[in-house]
Amino acid sequence: MRHTKLRDLEVSRIGLGTMGMSFGYTGSGTDDPESVRAIHRALDLGATFLDTAEIYGPYTNERLVGRAIGGRRDQVVLATKFGLVSHSGGGLGRLDSSPANVRIAVEGSLRRLGTDHIDLCYQHRVDPATPIEDTVGALADLVVEGKVRHIGLSEAGPNTIRRANAVHPIAAVQSEYSLWTRDPEEVVLPVLRELGIGFVAYSPLGHGFLTGTVRSANSFDASDLRADNPRFTAENLPRNLRIADEIEIVAAESGATPAQVALAWLLSRGGDIVPIPGSRRAGRVEENTVATEVRLSPEQLARLDALPPAAGEHHTEEQMRMIDRP
Repeated sequence: MRHTKLRDLEVSRIGLGTMGMSFGYTGSGTDDPESVRAIHRALDLGATFLDTAEIYGPYTNERLVGRAIGGRRDQVVLATKFGLVSHSGGGLGRLDSSPANVRIAVEGSLRRLGTDHIDLCYQHRVDPATPIEDTVGALADLVVEGKVRHIGLSEAGPNTIRRANAVHPIAAVQSEYSLWTRDPEEVVLPVLRELGIGFVAYSPLGHGFLTGTVRSANSFDASDLRADNPRFTAENLPRNLRIADEIEIVAAESGATPAQVALAWLLSRGGDIVPIPGSRRAGRVEENTVATEVRLSPEQLARLDALPPAAGEHHTEEQMRMIDRP
């Protein structure tokens, strides 16, 4: 596995998002042993950049990751996120990046992950009630203490990124980015490249849609985040199948899978972009890591670039309100 850098943090070229092992999808949390095998397989293949968050579960995903990396912590670049749990009484889903909450959250993550430091600690969503300077200042204190090595932001807009970076160097910004969610390209990526900040792409396979395996929403249970996602509605999903169909055509031409093509396209966007596809199965982890070896022709890349925008927003209205926009 090749490596790249998010500012000064060296990471594997492809990481592993662990959320779906415990939370968010049909079947999540039903087979922890297989999820642990998937994490171990990722580490064996060199995909050592692992991504979790306190809200996943909540808390259960960090505990799972902590168990999986026991005895192998020195092989892992470990990332987690805070800010969607208010520990002062607001509870789950409440934005809280106050300095006091930052410290409580990080201390809790350290315990659950079974480690004395977090390699990359992200603010999960921008908290409009707390100046970003205060949040990053609290994280900078934790860097001095050795509990956090690098600081990140998730779904932050350009102004917030600039203000945060002025307080302490930001290593990475994480946002959704894929062949059907290209929002970061216009304003976020140029700012990151100006400031030397890396980019981590979550949901690089479009919540599984870009793998070509999702042809209807009938198989999602009520706990599945796709059940109310606008792109998976009965109206929009058929429109979006043209995107998956074109990816399948390129995959057949390339002798690759659709997932590998979608990831290879992302990797072609720049060495500062690191996708973190999620999977709870070792076989899928193996498939995804091979994407680093897929070479798409200029003509194939042009066809993928020309794909139509997806129909529907990539989150619900409530979730979209939590995204920091320009």
